[in-house]
Amino acid sequence: QVQLVESGGGLVQAGGSLRLSCAASGRTFSRYAMGWFRQTPGKEREFVAAIDWSGDSTYYADSVKGRFTISRDYAKNTVYLQMNSLKPEDTAVYYCAGRGSGYSKTYYVGAIDYDYWGQGTQVTVSS
Repeated sequence: QVQLVESGGGLVQAGGSLRLSCAASGRTFSRYAMGWFRQTPGKEREFVAAIDWSGDSTYYADSVKGRFTISRDYAKNTVYLQMNSLKPEDTAVYYCAGRGSGYSKTYYVGAIDYDYWGQGTQVTVSS
């Protein structure tokens, strides 16, 4: 079992930056592929970024590529989402997700691919 807790959301002006954190409990975090998703009212959860267990492979939605960076710190059992050049359309609840992946250097982009989810953190970008 893995528990995920997000933090770092808030209100920021367009063009600003935020860093989201996702703290994971559980001994096998180092073998978990991780992802970030976001959701706005009335819409499905949308893929944002993913990282494999090793940190070597990352993948981003086109809408955030070049602005967002996903990374992980094994010592802290934490995954980060650095968000720069934020736009009003980035406003959403952001969720961290994880799944066991063994030694497979695979990232996952579908919400259905993940087994564990955090509670979400609100990001609001004002224009």
